[in-house]
Amino acid sequence: MTDMTTRPDAAGRAGAASRLGVGAMSGISSVHANVLDLIGNTPMVDVSNLSPNPNVRIIAKLEMQNPFGSVKDRIAKSMIEAAEADGSLLPGQTIIEPSSGNTGIALAGIARLKGYPIKILLPESVSIERRQMLEIMGAEIILTPGPEGSNGAVKRARQLAAEHPEWCFIYQYANEANPRAHYEGTGPEIWRDVPEITHFVAGLGTSGTLMGTGTFLKEQNPDVQVVAVEPPLGERVEGLRNMDEGYIPPVFDDWNGRELLDRKRVVRPRESIEWTRRLVNECGVFAGLSSGAALAGAAKVAAQIDQGTIVFVVCDGGWKYLSTGAYTGDLDAAEEAAEQIIYF
Repeated sequence: MTDMTTRPDAAGRAGAASRLGVGAMSGISSVHANVLDLIGNTPMVDVSNLSPNPNVRIIAKLEMQNPFGSVKDRIAKSMIEAAEADGSLLPGQTIIEPSSGNTGIALAGIARLKGYPIKILLPESVSIERRQMLEIMGAEIILTPGPEGSNGAVKRARQLAAEHPEWCFIYQYANEANPRAHYEGTGPEIWRDVPEITHFVAGLGTSGTLMGTGTFLKEQNPDVQVVAVEPPLGERVEGLRNMDEGYIPPVFDDWNGRELLDRKRVVRPRESIEWTRRLVNECGVFAGLSSGAALAGAAKVAAQIDQGTIVFVVCDGGWKYLSTGAYTGDLDAAEEAAEQIIYF
């Protein structure tokens, strides 16, 4: 019987490290200074079993693996660090920002770590889990009318920022550090991991993911197609944005969005829910509904090309939407709810 109080010798420790694949043997530490160092370098998984074309691979980039749970962790860190660098954000200064949830959560988490008070303007129609997460992160929530959606939150935030110049207005929709985070992070990661990429698919929100990632990928290979997923005119899909109505983010125009995008694919609320369910049921990827919309767009592209490799962005995890019934409830009821709740 082994004496459990006896410590293993050096050879025993080395053998255990080797068996477990621990970084100690290679001199690489897996301990990070803080959670901000965990932002980015998210994993990718092949979900080609969902492709309607056997000659087209579909790869998912799992952005829910970021520490605050979404792709918006990238831009939150980038925008705060840029504001600190240029002096527009000083120690202890209050941050204000409109958000339908993910950016607000990431900003609030980082602001708490860095000691900044933060006010998030949030449409009252977001899922309850998003509001709860913002409260956990210490944000002051200012609710705006649900029917006005994210556009209403943006309008009110701009008004408050003008009334309070002592606050730091991050303004993700016009912040250069938003697409820059994807140009310097998301794009290079995809190119490193999937250099054979032929199509990149993402939802149109602030447009930062598409602009930054798409620009980088096209610089590496001009033949890469950049595809935006948007809802039909007059319909709501998880807060995704149709560029033919409402507010067009300055980021989109500043990064030559109309020239960068090769095509747009319209995805309806029901399709988003159906593909989100397929993603978890057939691939084990528990994602938010905007990810289902992006996957639906990727499937539409796959059905129309002969061969290729499509990468799409899984923006966040599904835990923020459990209260909506989107995953297990009646599909008709879930579709009706999708018209009332902002998911993205």
